[in-house]
Amino acid sequence: MAMTEASREVGVVVRRRAIDNPWIDHVWSPAMVLDEVPATAPWTVLSAESDATTYYAGSASIDLFSSDTANYRDNLADGEPRIWVALRRQDGGAELELTKVTADPTEGEAIFESGCDVIGTVPMSAEIASWIAAFVDEFHVERAFHKRKRDRASGDRPRGPGNGGPDPGPDEGKGRA
Repeated sequence: MAMTEASREVGVVVRRRAIDNPWIDHVWSPAMVLDEVPATAPWTVLSAESDATTYYAGSASIDLFSSDTANYRDNLADGEPRIWVALRRQDGGAELELTKVTADPTEGEAIFESGCDVIGTVPMSAEIASWIAAFVDEFHVERAFHKRKRDRASGDRPRGPGNGGPDPGPDEGKGRA
């Protein structure tokens, strides 16, 4: 079975907010994903306030795969579908690089565990949600879950010394503590 793929270019907006912390003076967070890529240079300041600055971080691609339609469907069915955005510091410096934008909750959670510097979710727009829903409607195939059975031949044997189980320690079974 061939895997079907669809991609859509989007724009990403991030916010740099000042915080009162002895170790860091600001935090970055994704602010929104735009339905279209604007004719704006990456890292253009969109707005500046006393405690926060909003930037257009650049464009990114949301890639959909027919093998992941169940994940997209679950995201859409959640009531508040989300998009995950990941940014990483370039060469350990202060500048950020846009590394990933995804609508797959499983992939998004994996990004959280990867150690990227800035990861967050933003609400999914209605236009992107309908694009993903159309992809799911066209390519989703329900797959039956098949539970694996244990190999009873090895599971019925008693376990203990000489039978694959742990050997007792030097003080086990001798009444000493």
